[in-house]
Amino acid sequence: MQPQAVAEAARDAMWRDDQASRLLGMQVQAVGPGSATVAMTVRRDMLNGHAICHGGLVTTLADSAFAFACNAYNELTVASGFDVNIVSAAREGDVLTATAAEVSKAGRTGVYDVTVRNQRGELVAAFRGRSYTMKGKALVDGVPVGRQEAGGAA
Repeated sequence: MQPQAVAEAARDAMWRDDQASRLLGMQVQAVGPGSATVAMTVRRDMLNGHAICHGGLVTTLADSAFAFACNAYNELTVASGFDVNIVSAAREGDVLTATAAEVSKAGRTGVYDVTVRNQRGELVAAFRGRSYTMKGKALVDGVPVGRQEAGGAA
């Protein structure tokens, strides 16, 4: 099975049970080995007392992209921590896009960078996530686990 197909199968398995991301109206726009793009439109019920998107919700968007990226090898992977910097405000109606990219994956740990940008391409947040992989625990039975070479070998 090709690495892209593995990533898509993992995405589908995660999305099926991801109540939080679906509740917030997120959409997985792309997924690949170690990468993901997730978008969310800022709604009125996402605003804080300053009429800007609550920083926790911006972080949740970044965390969702991180989750899809680090689980794209069909191995159950969880966050072991993250840091986030909110650099500008998001407002009602803004379409935020979180793009996650693997920086490093060695053994059971990984590091992923996520940028969150608005529809004008302006940076809203920078997120760095650290992951921990539960070796041997597949998200999807019958789908290869771990990094795959283009020819399908592990």
